[in-house]
Amino acid sequence: MATIKDVAKKSGFSIATVSRVLNNDANLSVTEETREKIYEAADELNYRKKVVQPLIKNIAFLYWLTDKEELEDVYFKTMREEVEKWAEKYNIDLTTYKISGGIKQIPTDIEGFIAIGGFSDEELNYLRSITLSGVFIDSTPDPDHYDSVRPDLIHITVKAIDYFLSKGHTEIGFIGGTYHDPNTDTEQMDIRERKFRRYMEEKGLLKEEYIFRNRGFSVENGYHLMKKAILKLDDRLPTAFFIASDPIAVGCLQALNEHRIAIPNRVSIIGINNISVAKYVSPPLTTFHIDIHEISKNAVELLLERINDNRKIVKTLHIGAKLIERKSTN
Repeated sequence: MATIKDVAKKSGFSIATVSRVLNNDANLSVTEETREKIYEAADELNYRKKVVQPLIKNIAFLYWLTDKEELEDVYFKTMREEVEKWAEKYNIDLTTYKISGGIKQIPTDIEGFIAIGGFSDEELNYLRSITLSGVFIDSTPDPDHYDSVRPDLIHITVKAIDYFLSKGHTEIGFIGGTYHDPNTDTEQMDIRERKFRRYMEEKGLLKEEYIFRNRGFSVENGYHLMKKAILKLDDRLPTAFFIASDPIAVGCLQALNEHRIAIPNRVSIIGINNISVAKYVSPPLTTFHIDIHEISKNAVELLLERINDNRKIVKTLHIGAKLIERKSTN
């Protein structure tokens, strides 16, 4: 990597002059010809100025998930690690708070927050009382006040169904989890299932008996739900299943293999997230790749916009996903 010393040598000017030109010193008086020669030398050497980010203090990372939830779904663990990496890169002093400590553990003097998980109205009211600089990842609980970044699960669901239809499938099932409503402490229909129902109904193909769900997005949950489907439907099992997450899909594959149901010749499977194990299961899983790296990066950058640029308008970003075709579909 080229240094200022290298640029100085190539351009024929002193290190001090080159340094001041490349750092846009307004008090430096040099000719335009000198500046052009220095910029030209820097370009030829592919010199890149090291940007030192100012330290952003007192940022809370609200990781509102239990250890069990993280253990069951690698999606959230990966997201946590990515947020921590991007915070370090942008020189953000990030302090993690977990759901077990309650919302009142969040100091009232924080500059802002990044949040993952489900939040009640009471918790959102508390957050609004201390800061309006906040970003939610994977949910949009308060779009009037806070930014959010999430995968476009509605579009992913439509793409999955359209993919199956293009392959000639009309008997399509759904297996997934539920959304826990912290306000009522009840399990609610997940956004993927809601869209699946609506879109399949529009197509005239919705069959209630093909939908299976239970709380949790774990491998174990997928295994038990697919076993339930197999025992209930037997030879009426649909020819394709859209699965709400890869861990659930892995459990579904285990149940299908255990019952010697051919994949994909008898049943095709599509999951969501493209976790690392997806390419190694039997058969390798067709799934939508969600770019957690990009989601986390955007979340951190949105927060910096609110804090550094004093942006007032609220942003909600939906990140697209790419279908990775493997051998669980035909």
